Amino acid sequence: MSEKALNTNELKIKRSRSHNRPEPENPNEKTTMVDLSRTCKVVKGGKRFSFRALIVVGDGNGKVGVASGKANQVQAAILKATNHAKKDMVTFPIVNNTIPHEIIGKFGTGKVWMKPAAPGTGVIAGGGVRAVLEAAGVKDVLTKSLGSSNPFNVVYATLTALEQLRSKEAIAKVRGKGAAAPAAVAAPAAPAPAPAVEK
Repeated sequence: MSEKALNTNELKIKRSRSHNRPEPENPNEKTTMVDLSRTCKVVKGGKRFSFRALIVVGDGNGKVGVASGKANQVQAAILKATNHAKKDMVTFPIVNNTIPHEIIGKFGTGKVWMKPAAPGTGVIAGGGVRAVLEAAGVKDVLTKSLGSSNPFNVVYATLTALEQLRSKEAIAKVRGKGAAAPAAVAAPAAPAPAPAVEK
């Protein structure tokens, strides 16, 4: 084998090792596995089985990421999905432990409706929607899945809805309001005294 081929193989090994290297751990991050399935590919020599994992990662303070990973081993698929989710996280505002306004998120055939809730309500959600909201740090919210029950569509529809959330200050800034205090209204002038009447 030539020296060039050896160098190419060493480079491939280094790339594969760096790709599967775990990201630095954050004590505040919460990782949840939403779905784990076995996939099969039919080839000339038979069937090749692999595993696919859907992972949600959040810091509990309005930052969350979702990704899927596929590998021949379960641990490798989970590690790959976790690393991808940490590199592609979205940030959204949280107001009083809930979302700032009502929103609907769509992804494929998945459709998720979310609405702010009063303190003490809890996370009224199921499946992938609950995993995303709890990882993001939302404690009070009302949700309803209106479309497909596929976990991938539901999770990514939830993430799409969270990306669209805006705070009151951000909307006021876009509309040009709230940048400066309104000018004080001048008080009306006092009426002039009536002229004296001579007798």
